Amino acid sequence: MSQNLPAAPHRPGALPSRLLSGLAAAGLFAALAWADAHGTAKAPPMAWLLPLVIAVAAGAGREAVRLATAAGVPLAPGLVPLGAAVIAAAPALPLPETDPLATIGSAAVATMSIIAAVFVSGVARYAAGDRSLARAVGSVATAVAIGLPLAFMVGLRLIRVDADDTDPFVRLLPVVSLIAVVKAGDIAAYAVGSTLGRHRMAPVLSPGKTWEGAAASLAASVAAAWLIIGPQMRGRSAGQPLGGWPLYGVAVGVAGMLGDLAESLVKRELHAKDSGRLLGGMGGFLDLVDSLLLAAPVAWLLWVLG
Repeated sequence: MSQNLPAAPHRPGALPSRLLSGLAAAGLFAALAWADAHGTAKAPPMAWLLPLVIAVAAGAGREAVRLATAAGVPLAPGLVPLGAAVIAAAPALPLPETDPLATIGSAAVATMSIIAAVFVSGVARYAAGDRSLARAVGSVATAVAIGLPLAFMVGLRLIRVDADDTDPFVRLLPVVSLIAVVKAGDIAAYAVGSTLGRHRMAPVLSPGKTWEGAAASLAASVAAAWLIIGPQMRGRSAGQPLGGWPLYGVAVGVAGMLGDLAESLVKRELHAKDSGRLLGGMGGFLDLVDSLLLAAPVAWLLWVLG
């Protein structure tokens, strides 16, 4: 049940700091994406973006280990970031097939490898009372929860929207559309929720999130889908997500909001406000990608089915 309460407190310096950090992150991604789409230095698809994916996956894994350890939850400090990075990067392995299911299949193989490594490590270091099972289960869950959604993002980059099109932007369209839709929703939710929000969605879990912010988020996500996908797909008989930009904007936008709330649940249980401070006003790597983690599989499925 929503609560009609005063607007959530707004820190004057928070928005500029977030904007600066966001612009820096967007600039880095845009530069690497441009190089990747143009095949700079004759590099194969994903070659320029893959180091960024690995850094984000490993960084998010380290943050998760730090937060969990501080809350008394045992995780394998080395295997979690390594596992997240390996799973996330697996779809970029060169494969003889171009079927998008093949790229995600490699992520499944990587996931099973990490599961085996975690339990082998637990067996090798087992001692009575050291919570080996909790460490193994928590480590696997954390590595997979971070790595697998990022693997779907890599899979989005490798989807061929139109085999006959040489436009570099079209090659990036699936992954760019995901990021644009989700981040447009994030920005709108923060801007509207922090200034006009009155009805809180989850006052105990995340007091700053409001229904006004959620409505603005969904509207911004649909608008971003229309702006990014609509012009590119106009006049094409193939190469668009299932349901076109309207369904894509709604489904991916809602999934993005759920991902944000999911991280709020994790941070609330681990008694943390932000996952880290490496990215300035944006927090840590987990804060950067939280809304993308549940949205990436939805976006991938809609593009593949489309």
